[in-house]
Amino acid sequence: MNAPLTLIVGAGYTGRRVARRLAGQGDAVLCFTGSDESAAALEKAGIPAAAVDLDAAHALPDLPDAPLRVLYLVPPAEGEGDPRLRRLLSLLPRRPERFVLASTSGVYGDCGGALVDEARPAAPGTERARRRLAAETTLQQWADEQAVSRAVLRIPGIYGPGRLPLEAIRSGQPVIREADASPGNRIHVDDLVRVCVATLDPAAPGGIYNVADGSGESSGTFFRRIAKAAGLPEPPAISRQEARRQMSPMRYSFLAESRRLDTRRLREVLGVELAYDDPDAGIRASLAEETDGPAG
Repeated sequence: MNAPLTLIVGAGYTGRRVARRLAGQGDAVLCFTGSDESAAALEKAGIPAAAVDLDAAHALPDLPDAPLRVLYLVPPAEGEGDPRLRRLLSLLPRRPERFVLASTSGVYGDCGGALVDEARPAAPGTERARRRLAAETTLQQWADEQAVSRAVLRIPGIYGPGRLPLEAIRSGQPVIREADASPGNRIHVDDLVRVCVATLDPAAPGGIYNVADGSGESSGTFFRRIAKAAGLPEPPAISRQEARRQMSPMRYSFLAESRRLDTRRLREVLGVELAYDDPDAGIRASLAEETDGPAG
């Protein structure tokens, strides 16, 4: 029997790292990316890749005849049920043995700071979260019809090398003061890669997984940790009312909802051990990689 092929659809910040991890293990990998330039860059790095426009494609590049696993990391397009995802599903040449979809913890909506597990009903409060939930529903319906094993990753903010808000801190952008702050959730990109690799295995339990480091600390606390580790001034703290006036609507929308992600299923069912459940360790590792360049 041929070795399985992992198809990574959307080889951006996270997808490239998953591809490198799998290729380093000797696994067969193919990345679909949105442009010829990014495909060429992946090929130059030794990762097989092809440019695929999921807004217009009528066919996919030929895939090797091997058991197929799919990691889908593409943000949803506007339109019912995520047209990009529906297009990919319609064009796949055969049923995958596992399909993993990256979604968002935003599908839970505002939970008033409550601890939220995967059984909580979704109640998205923003358009971007509603699109993610539509993508989840599209995959669920297709996977049920096709008898395909699936996993959905509900992911909060991703941080890591090149994804720390250093410029925001340097420029003096404020954070909400701790008295008014809400719990927050985040995951280091390398831990997210571990989760992606684990859920791609068809032998792993499927279903929905909350993906977070479990710290639950506020965005302001996280910014202060970064400032201290990077030797930068602590960001100014303002009230929530002032934040609503000063911050962009997009930034404030991420801070307006409050919840803490319960990650017991990630740890106890999937069995993933996070390297960076301590935010300080994740920040230090990110700063070190920014200075020294990527390892491996």
